[in-house]
Amino acid sequence: MAEAPIIPIAGEPDPSIAGDGNVPVKPREASRRLWQSGRGLSSSAAIRASAVADAFERFLADAGYDRAPWLAVLFAGGILAWFALASPWQWASAIALSLLGALFALALWRDRPERDRLRSAVIACTLIFAAGIAVIWARSEMVHAIPIERPSVERVQGYVLEREDQGAQDRIRLTMAVRDANTGEGRKIRVNIPLETVEQTGSVKLAEGAVLQMRVRLMPPASPMLPGAYDFARAAWFEGLAATGSVIGPIKVIEPPRESGTIAAIQRALSSHVRARVDGPPGTIAAAFASGDRGAIPETDREAMRDAGLTHLLAISGLHVSAVIAAAYLVAFRLLALFPALVLRIRLPVAAAAFGALAGIGYTLLTGAQVPTVRSCAAAMLVLIALAMGRDALSLRMVAVAAVFVLLLWPESVIGPSFQMSFAAVLAIVAVHASAPAKAFLAPREESWAAGAGRRVFMLFLTGLVIEIALMPIVLFHFHRAGLYGAFANVLAIPLVTFVSMPLIAIALTMDAVGLGAPFWWLVEQSLELLLAIAHFASSQPGAVKLMPQMSGLTVALFAAGGLWLALWHGRARALGLVPCAVATALLLSTPIPDVLIGREGRHVGITFEAEDGSRRLLSLRDSRSSYSRDNLLELASVASEPIPLASWKGARCSPEFCVIAIERGGRDWSLLMARNRSLIEERALAAACEQSDIVVADRFLPRSCRPRWLKADRRLLEETGGLAIDLDAQRITRVADSQGEHGWWRPGND
Repeated sequence: MAEAPIIPIAGEPDPSIAGDGNVPVKPREASRRLWQSGRGLSSSAAIRASAVADAFERFLADAGYDRAPWLAVLFAGGILAWFALASPWQWASAIALSLLGALFALALWRDRPERDRLRSAVIACTLIFAAGIAVIWARSEMVHAIPIERPSVERVQGYVLEREDQGAQDRIRLTMAVRDANTGEGRKIRVNIPLETVEQTGSVKLAEGAVLQMRVRLMPPASPMLPGAYDFARAAWFEGLAATGSVIGPIKVIEPPRESGTIAAIQRALSSHVRARVDGPPGTIAAAFASGDRGAIPETDREAMRDAGLTHLLAISGLHVSAVIAAAYLVAFRLLALFPALVLRIRLPVAAAAFGALAGIGYTLLTGAQVPTVRSCAAAMLVLIALAMGRDALSLRMVAVAAVFVLLLWPESVIGPSFQMSFAAVLAIVAVHASAPAKAFLAPREESWAAGAGRRVFMLFLTGLVIEIALMPIVLFHFHRAGLYGAFANVLAIPLVTFVSMPLIAIALTMDAVGLGAPFWWLVEQSLELLLAIAHFASSQPGAVKLMPQMSGLTVALFAAGGLWLALWHGRARALGLVPCAVATALLLSTPIPDVLIGREGRHVGITFEAEDGSRRLLSLRDSRSSYSRDNLLELASVASEPIPLASWKGARCSPEFCVIAIERGGRDWSLLMARNRSLIEERALAAACEQSDIVVADRFLPRSCRPRWLKADRRLLEETGGLAIDLDAQRITRVADSQGEHGWWRPGND
């Protein structure tokens, strides 16, 4: 006889929905369990999911999870995702998926107090990631300027927005607001004016606020010459520039500039004053420290500073702003402490922080208020606020707040080397000094003065080495070259600039008010001569510069993920960050060097080969006078020596119109046919030459009868693809267009 079903008596718990024994559970919890046991997850799957969630909760607790730094990383990640994704539907889909992820976490763990940490982490991260995409998308729509369709020569009348002196290039550069001659719409252009024209017009008349009329040759902002090269079109898009060019003929001044006394005028006057007090290259560097004017620094010194890993000293950023604010803070603190009445009535850290803030803001405005300077000033303000409140002045949270502040104002800066290098360096400093071994090593102890100083010098060197390691992938990704002795050079150069050169410049400027600045300017000159000597010595050593071809997006993403993991976690979990760094290093070392590089217009072609002495050399189709084109070819080919003109190479056959060369790659011979100019030749002869070639390159449209065996890179193709990097061993072609998608600055056919 079948047993009758058990019918629960009113007031008794139902065993099917009971919690522990016969303890009743809430109806909502009962529904969730019924859903999991019936139509939802199986019991084993639910147990596994719960175990994973428990393990993740324990990891967050043990690894020192701090929400603020990771939210900043996710916000930056959303911005980077917008640049990486190709089209609007993908951007919208990424936002939608992020919002769905937040809703899923809210619904799944809404009534699970033990999952509060996990739920809040998932919801916050997904929403912040979506916010990053939305912010950069909105920024792009608000600030962009549609570039001009094609190169043109026209007469414009416009208002000078900004002036930049570039004495090393014998020119000045003006950013102007002009009106389009055809549509009547306003647009922003940037033109270069040679010093000869400046002298004829009068330098003081070519300043901010002037209305000028001139004839100019304008070009649309250029896309990258080669895959991995600098994308000026993208930078111009966010700067609102519609065209760049140069002036032709004289300039007519319609209205004079604003009265003197503006920040820009003070900046130029200060730069001229400093260069008048300090001669030669040291004077140009002193002017850069005092006013932010780097235009007069000789190219040889720029290259030496770059190859020695000291370029950051020339850009007014964190080091300089921090030095000015720290000096103002300490001086104000000491001076105020001399007045007992003030000490008894105000908190000295607050008052000193106010003086430091004023000094930092004034220095930022005086040096041009560029994005890196504003970013550094904002971070320094946070440090001052922390000091005034008695909080830790240098922490990951402070770095995160500064990063989010900058990204809200200039979200596009996340893809630039300045933002990446600045915050990577700060993260490295904070991570090193916050680690337990570093704290133990620097902890006060009974020892001699020399021993304490030695420990701090060693820690300074170690910090510099960590910073160089952290910056190396970023530098190689953006510039394809890095100085290997940067840690050693910075250990000497940073204290020299921070504690000697910059204080001496400030003292000399102060003493100039009473006519006693000459001795201090002499000391400034000696200190900067020493700085240049360090740069030239470090950059001239064998193997001082490491060249690398363009690394892949996956490689740099692994480096970034590993570095962030190492910096933001604590304890043993931090070591897991070494795994992606090791994989990225292996990928970087195995990155192939392109065999053939073809510029975006087809005029510049580079062919790499290995010389008899084992060094890598570059054959160049044209002996270009443009240092920009030559440097791009050399850097992306990882070649340090000067290129060899193809026409003078014994393995090439050149006529006035074409060059032909055969190279062996991948176990076979490749025949390349390259046009040297736009001279027309008989179509039948060209078709026959194309038929015998694997690759044909020309900076003009070739007839359809030209059919090479593998690739025809003529103007028709290059207008759609941009520059090309070709790996013949793998028969792989990398195009500039591959990384552009449907972003507004990429305009195929108008390059």
